Amino acid sequence: MINLIIGKKGSGKTKRLVDLVNETTGKSSGNVVVIESGSTLTYDVNHSAKLIDCEQYGINCYSCFYGFICGICAGNYDVTDIFVDSVLKICGSDDKDKLNNLIKRLNTLSTKCNINIVLSDCINENDLCEEVKSIINIIK
Repeated sequence: MINLIIGKKGSGKTKRLVDLVNETTGKSSGNVVVIESGSTLTYDVNHSAKLIDCEQYGINCYSCFYGFICGICAGNYDVTDIFVDSVLKICGSDDKDKLNNLIKRLNTLSTKCNINIVLSDCINENDLCEEVKSIINIIK
């Protein structure tokens, strides 16, 4: 399942994401992965979560990011949850069509691999196509 934490800048999206990560690490029977651009969450998330700084891997577009997520799933069969802070910043674009396509592809991957994926950013709900709106859960 894909969950989106959306809201305006400064509305507490990252705090909500951190709270979900810390709650999930206590319940998960596998690995919880947190992806961000930079290393600002190092001291905020539970130490049992695997924290990944995308800047170290040169992720700069939606295709690269999707491939990166696929690699995480392929290399770690026991990943149960993936949390992504500032997905638009990581992908380097706020292109609506590319974002919608990414969410659809991640939903398919999530279903195949039985992984919960949570994305957060300043995404306007009106920028999401009807197909995407029908397959996601929006957290405000």
